[in-house]
Amino acid sequence: MFSFLKKSAPDAQPEAAAAAAPSWRERLFQGLARTRAQWGGKLKSIFSRGKVDDELLEELETLLLTSDVGIEATTHLLDELKKAAKRDRLETPEAIQQALSDALYAILAPLEQALDVSTHKPYVIMIAGVNGAGKTTSIGKLAKYFQSQGKSVLLAAGDTFRAAAREQLQTWGERNNVTVIAQESGDPAAVIFDAISAAKARGIDVVLADTAGRLPTQLHLMDEIAKVRRVIQKIEPDGPHETLLVLDANIGQNALQQVKAFDKAINVTGLVVTKLDGTAKGGVVAAIARQCPKPIRFIGVGEQIDDLRPFSARDFVDALFDQ
Repeated sequence: MFSFLKKSAPDAQPEAAAAAAPSWRERLFQGLARTRAQWGGKLKSIFSRGKVDDELLEELETLLLTSDVGIEATTHLLDELKKAAKRDRLETPEAIQQALSDALYAILAPLEQALDVSTHKPYVIMIAGVNGAGKTTSIGKLAKYFQSQGKSVLLAAGDTFRAAAREQLQTWGERNNVTVIAQESGDPAAVIFDAISAAKARGIDVVLADTAGRLPTQLHLMDEIAKVRRVIQKIEPDGPHETLLVLDANIGQNALQQVKAFDKAINVTGLVVTKLDGTAKGGVVAAIARQCPKPIRFIGVGEQIDDLRPFSARDFVDALFDQ
């Protein structure tokens, strides 16, 4: 085993290249640059007076609301800041910012719940979301992530309404060397049923089941996705073991309505928040935490296959406040 520790000269360059590649934390900081730009300079200006007074609170309220933090989370953060100012006598910009950072972390920390896929085999993950949220791409990235954890993966192309979705999923399957169960047409529930049957027969660890994109207002489609869930339970009584809703961070406060509507239809157990690198609305994560709290299993901050990772509240908050 020790032979693996000795690197010959030809291997030195790839090793150096790997060392030079940015870490996930660094990519997260880069990915949240737009939201941080919205906060950073303005926070510095707001906190520059070094005291928590009515003017500071009013300016901070405006900033938080325009960053899609939402009324409830904003009110909570301002209340916590006022309490800290009274308790700790905050008298410097740094101390005020730290107090706000701590309050935001306290809101987000409960959402940091790692997904444990070792409790069932196969572990069935049903994935839903509106068109354009990045659902199918997220599935491809999740397949890569679970493979990196030593898990075998199978994909179910349950979006039978959009041929491009099936083809896109098959491309991800080829890229990750993962089997994709698909049909040219037909019932999405049947496709997912077949996929779970195949996973059981092959001893697969994780099944990622795609579903057709839909809007919460499309009641017939919401009924259909509820049917998919019921069919999964026929072959896997405890399943789906996780129901992930993929949210596009660009939609801001509309994310709250999506969480509530999908939760009513299919009992959402976790969230995947995508495209945080393309928006200044990263504050919506705080709104979710206060108004419809669901574990944020993964966040996406880029287009690369490794740019979807488990949510870390501490890293997320640090990336928002880092200057």
